[in-house]
Order: sequence, then C-alpha cells, then structure tokens
Amino acid sequence: MKILEVKAFNGRNIYAHKKCIRLYLDLEGYSNISSKEIEGFNDTLVKNIPELGQHRCGIDENGGFVKRLEEGTYLAHICEHVTIAIQNIVGIDASYGKAREVNGEKYLIVYEYEYKNTALEAANIAVELINSLIKQKNFNFNKKIKELKEILLKEQLGPSTAALCKEAKGRGIPVTKIGEFSMFQFGYGSSSKIIEATVCSDTSAVSVDISCDKLLTKQILDIQCIPIAKGGKIQNTLDLLLKAENIGYPVVLKPRFGNQGKGVVVNISNEKELLKSYNSLCKEYIDIIIEECIKGNDYRVCMVNNKVIAVSERIPPSILGDGINNITKLINEINKEEIRGFGHEKPLTKIKIDSEIVDCIQKQGYDIDSIIPEGIKIALRRNANLSTGGISLDCTNNICEENINICRRTAEAIGLNICGIDICCKDISLPLKDQGAIIEVNAAPGIRMHHHPYGGESRNVAGAILDMMFGTEYKDIPLVSVTGTNGKTTTTRLIAYTLSLAGYKVGMTTTGGIFINNKCIEKGDTTGPDSALTVLSNKEINAAVLETARGGIIRRGLAYDLADVGVITNITDDHIGIDEISNIEQLANVKSLVVEAIKKDGYAVINADDYMSVSLIDNIHSKLILFSKNKENKFLKENLNNGGYVVYSDNGHLYVQKGESITALVREKDIAITLKGKLMYNVENAMAACSALIGLKIEYSKIKKGLINFYGNEQQNPGRFNIYDLNGISVILDYGHNIEGYKAVLEGAEKIKHNRLIGIIGVPGDRNNNNILEVGKIAGSYFDYIYIKEDLDKRGRKNGEIAEILSQGVLNSGFDAKNKEIILNEVDALEKAINNSLAGDIIIVFFEKYEPLLKLVKNNIEEDINDASII
Repeated sequence: MKILEVKAFNGRNIYAHKKCIRLYLDLEGYSNISSKEIEGFNDTLVKNIPELGQHRCGIDENGGFVKRLEEGTYLAHICEHVTIAIQNIVGIDASYGKAREVNGEKYLIVYEYEYKNTALEAANIAVELINSLIKQKNFNFNKKIKELKEILLKEQLGPSTAALCKEAKGRGIPVTKIGEFSMFQFGYGSSSKIIEATVCSDTSAVSVDISCDKLLTKQILDIQCIPIAKGGKIQNTLDLLLKAENIGYPVVLKPRFGNQGKGVVVNISNEKELLKSYNSLCKEYIDIIIEECIKGNDYRVCMVNNKVIAVSERIPPSILGDGINNITKLINEINKEEIRGFGHEKPLTKIKIDSEIVDCIQKQGYDIDSIIPEGIKIALRRNANLSTGGISLDCTNNICEENINICRRTAEAIGLNICGIDICCKDISLPLKDQGAIIEVNAAPGIRMHHHPYGGESRNVAGAILDMMFGTEYKDIPLVSVTGTNGKTTTTRLIAYTLSLAGYKVGMTTTGGIFINNKCIEKGDTTGPDSALTVLSNKEINAAVLETARGGIIRRGLAYDLADVGVITNITDDHIGIDEISNIEQLANVKSLVVEAIKKDGYAVINADDYMSVSLIDNIHSKLILFSKNKENKFLKENLNNGGYVVYSDNGHLYVQKGESITALVREKDIAITLKGKLMYNVENAMAACSALIGLKIEYSKIKKGLINFYGNEQQNPGRFNIYDLNGISVILDYGHNIEGYKAVLEGAEKIKHNRLIGIIGVPGDRNNNNILEVGKIAGSYFDYIYIKEDLDKRGRKNGEIAEILSQGVLNSGFDAKNKEIILNEVDALEKAINNSLAGDIIIVFFEKYEPLLKLVKNNIEEDINDASII
C-alpha cells in the first residue's frame, strides 16, 4: 500500500468534532486480501504492537480488534488501528479512527491526532510496517519508534503551555494556535488574550526585560530593601578577584542575561576555581556577575497577580549508594521511573550524564564508575532545575506571612503579573532576613513543578493564571455561524446589521468580503476558515457573524470551536458532484457541522419548511429555534411542545412564539429587503436572521428596527436584488447562481410591474449539466428576452460550453430562439441589454463579478432605489 494524499484538520470537521488527519491509500492490489490470508501477518503485527490487544474495534471488550484480525479484516482498517496505536506508544492519547473504501483499491482513512508531524510520521511507519509484513521482510520497528519520539519532542507543547491550554479548554475557552511555536490565543475578538508559555498579553514587556537582566533586577530589589545576594557585574579579571575577596568565599558566577540555570556556577570556594570558571564562562557570555553563595534550600515561589499561588522546594538530582552498583547504573535506574521522560514529556526529566555531572561527582571524590557505599548520598548537580533532572516538593502551606509579603513586594517592584521568584534560605517558613535572599525573578516561570510535584499537593497555577486573565467566569463574544444553499449572505448581513444597532462592534465574513465594525478590510469571497480567523483574532470586535461556506467546511473544517448560534437557511442540490459530494444527503451532512458545533446553551436555527434541513434535527444537541412560512408546520409544533422558540409568517406578519407567549414582531411589507412583501425568499431570510438574534437574546425592539431598516441596496446588501432605475429601465443585480436562486429572484421580479423581463443568465462551470439545463429552462419560462453569458472563471469548462448547455435548457422551455443571444462577457451583455431596452423593461443580471456591472450601471444613473414607483 502507499499513501496518495494527506490532509490535516485543525479543528471540528466533517469527519469528527476533533483534530483529524485524512489519508488516501492505494492498496495496490490488496483490497480483496484479508489479514488472515497473509502468512504470519497477524502474529507478527500483534507481537510488534501489543497495544492493539486493547483496541475494542466496535466490540465491547478488550481484544476486539485482534478478533477482527483473526476473522480476517482489510488492510486499510488495519492501517487505521496501527497508526493510532503507534501514537499511543509514544504517549499521545488518541483513539478515534475510521476507514472506508472510496473506489476499488483506493481507501480513505481518518484518525485523531494531537501533533501533526508526529501523526503523519506514525502513518508512514504504519504503512511501512504493513508492507514489510506483506512482503515478509525485516522491519526495525523499535528504531522507527525511537525516531518518532524525537519528532514528538520537537513538536509537543511545553508543560506550562499544555497545562494552560488544558485549563482553558476545560473552562470552555476556545484555544487557537498562533504560528509554529508555543503562542496561543484564548478566546475570540475583544475577549481574547494571547499567551506564550506563562507570559500573557497583559504582561509588561518592560518588566520582562528587567527580569531578564539579573543585575538590574538586583538593583531594583535592593532599592526596595528586599534581601538579595551581594554582588555585581565583573569588569575584568582584577575586578573579579577584588569582588570575590570583598564578598567572601564561596561565591557564585552567572551570566547577566541567562535562563534555566545555564552558565551558573555555584559554591566556588577559592581563587583557582574562580579563575577557571570565569575563563570558561567568558567563552560563551559577555556580561558575567558575581554573587555571594547563599547557603540553604532552593525554593521557587510562583506569583500570579501579586499573590503567592504555589511554593516548591527544588532539590538537585542525587543518588543513594547501595554498595553494589556504580554511579552510572544508579542513574540509569532512576531514569527508568515512569514519571521521568525526555525533555518536558513527563512530570520529571531523565538525568543526562554530562560534563557538569562528571565535575560535580569528581568534587565529591568519585567518578561515574565508582561504586558508592550503601546509604551514602551523592549530589549529581549543583542546581535543582527540573529540566536537568531535579525534583520538586510542594511547600505552599509552609511559607510565612513575612516572606509572602516580600514576594509580593518583589513582584510589584519588577512589575510582573506572573513570575517565579527564586529564593535560597534555610527554611521558607521563617522570615527571610538573616537566613536567605532572593536570587532571581523569572518572567516566564515553568509551572510543571507545581502541577506535578514529586511530593506534596498539586497546585493549579494554570487556573490562577486564567482567573487573572479572564476572571472566574469567562464570557466570550457572541458568535453566529450561517450556512445553507441560498440566502446565507443576506441572512449574515442582516444579523450583523442588527447587532450593530444593538451596540456591538461586529466582525463579519461574507461572499462580499471581511468587515470589521462596518468597514471592509478585504474584498472577495471570504467565507472560508482563514477569513473567519481574521475576524476572530481581531481585538476590535465584540461579536462575530460568519458566513460559513460548504467548500471551506469540506476542505478545512471549522475555524472556530463552538458557536452561540448556528443557522441553516436551506439545503438544495447545488454543488452536487463537487468535492466528493455525490448526493444531497452528503451535502446536508457537511452543512450539519454548523448546527452540531454549538454551545450547550446555544441555539441551532433550522428552516422547518426545508426537508433536508429538518432531517438534521437529530444531530443537534443544543436548543432549537425553527422558522416557517406556515404556523401549522408540524416541526414548529413539536419544538413549541419541547419548550423551544419558533418564528413564523402568518397573515402578512412575522411572529415569535415560545409556549403560549406570542409576539407580533413586524409586518412583512415593512421588512425592507422584501420590497413590501414581494420577495418571499427574503421573508425567509428575515425569519432566519430574526431566529438567530433571538438566540442571542437581542431585544425584540432592536430586531424589529433591524428588519425595517436593512435595505437591499449596494450599501447594506450589495449584489442581492439591488435595483437601479435607468430613465425608466430597471436593472436588477443579483448573485443567484443555482436553481433555487433563479426561482426565488424571478418569482419576486414577476410581482414588480414591468413591460418585459430581460435576463442575463449564467452559472458557475462546476455545476452538473442537468442543473445547468434546469436553470436555462427556468429562465426560458420567465424571461421575454435572454442574453446568455459565461463566468470568467470557467472552473474546468471549455469556452462556450456552459453557454451552449444553458441555451439548450432555454429552448427546452419552448422559448423563441430569436429572443435569445449568446454574449459571453457579462458586462458586454448588460451594455447591449440596456441599449436595446425600453421604459418599463426590467433587466435582471445573474452576475459573477459585481463591481464591473455596478460601474456600468452607475455610468447611466445616479439613484439606487428600493421603494420606487415600479414597486
């Protein structure tokens, strides 16, 4: 087998509500060969990956997958399970996966992942392993796993970042990765905060710079009468010796600008050691400082918002002699502890034998091959950093009030809202004065030691940081996601407009562009995940309304986690045959994601008159709001009985009902985009928008105001039944591009008084031929004269191909051929239509590009109308 294509989904997608990778596999002749038919396959596979014995595989017992192997299962299914198991082997918690046939030898595999590069390599290993078993060749599985762990180490989040992300997700705060490293956005819009490790967006950059300068930090603390270790910057060798003599041995040398204990040399006891250490440090660092060596225990105090959240005693790694094993063997035994891993993968880090350990052991009179007498303790390092093998013991309850106050003053003096204060003293429960000092202040303190202490109580520092950033109850901005076949752009714009009236600064994505607080920042079809992220990451907005198109959902999934309201306007068979969607049920499944990914206390808005939309109700786990043109609609009645809201049209009014409470919201003819009730499809769009706004708890008076003041003009709803008067000739520009869109526009246009209806028609080239023929037939049934044009983007079609199919559809309606022309360029077609029209005619252009047509129209008129005499 071989992998043909891979695609990673970073969030909720059409396959699962979690991060997934999709593989396309070619089984290369093995699609009909099961596992039991390949000699030795099953036994060798399970021997290599015993974790497969825990896979249930649809059977409610451990070993379910192994039973499937014994019965004989297909290789794509096996590849799915092996890929997941390999991720499990390296410590990734993944379990979801599925495999299905696409076409003959081609199979699709979808599996859960946490780290993309690691997950992709896991699939490569799975394929290589399976191929080796088929060909009965040797395969060094353990070597591959070792290489995979190295990939994971480079890719996985640090423990502090991971703890914060986990805490945020647990609170329902959306988490969005920014860039390649450990920077994340928590929340959306104006409610969002950015965090990198334990530095958040509200952390002072000046304060971070201060803490990175150990000398400046000491000077600031000294001014505030806070106990510090005596010392200063070294100017030269003579200055080094004089300062050491003045301080008194033992002393400490450290880089002025350093982190994680790198370059720190402690307990220097004489001039010879001092010069040796200094000359060594000068090779790597420019500025070096000298300090007195404070005797005592190493404590880390974690401060959040000027409060002590956690205190740990950090203990350097050590071994205890047993009189049998040498130091190397004893270190290896410690490294076998389950809680130790490489880098930051586990609560503790494995101890690496390096020059520092060798030097530390030698100073105690031993080497790494020495056998230490039983009961003798040997320190392996002078520093206690967890990243080099140290351990931590929680002692938060032990710190005395005076030391708490000193730590508070320290954090305030440096100006850090999150910091780690390193203290060396004999006992943290006793006042620091005369028995210790503050050694350093860290701007991005690691919190692994507090969350996973070697001994004592775990402290939720991540929770304290989130409390400071967002308060104890997080409140995100309202988010509405709108999808459907027709009407989603108008619905999106109407929701956003009304929210603006209600005082919100709205971010909006539509087929017309990205808008931030009513200003367009990017033109074009911006209905995909990248555009949604533009809105959600904008700090100016405090509400988001996202038009969410089918294509983006299929190819990338959702850009957001959960919406407050999800809307489906309707679902028709447009786009069938595109992106592997072969029927309307599959299309409905795609759009269903929008109403599935809703907060539990949010609302899904469904068109109760649309069969495919209501077929999705069982997929919805939030509350429901249904809308219909018929108040007797059975789905409306069911939702009312279940305590839900309904919106319906009756006797020329829009009503909102919940239980026995009925509100007559607005007359249909007062809804501006309906052209005094003539455009019934905009009545539906108005109900969809109204339902979404109810879900957001917007006051009815504000909703009504939005409905009666949102016009179908180029300012508020560009490209959607915009009407222009050219000296008695009316031109309507509309983006209708499918069967239902044509029907809706033409049914509305017929209600407007006119002499002739003149059409400029076209459809996108990726529609199937039957749909194109039907559009032509519909056009032929309504128009008196037709110009057939084509989009500039042919979407794989030959020049003139779509026009010919449309032409045939027009003639199939019985349309007179002499009243039809083919003019492929839509601007040329409109110009000719205007020149050949008379007063009282209505020209309807179903456009591809709005602006060129608008420019042509504007060259002929000054006024954009809504309630003109023709209406």
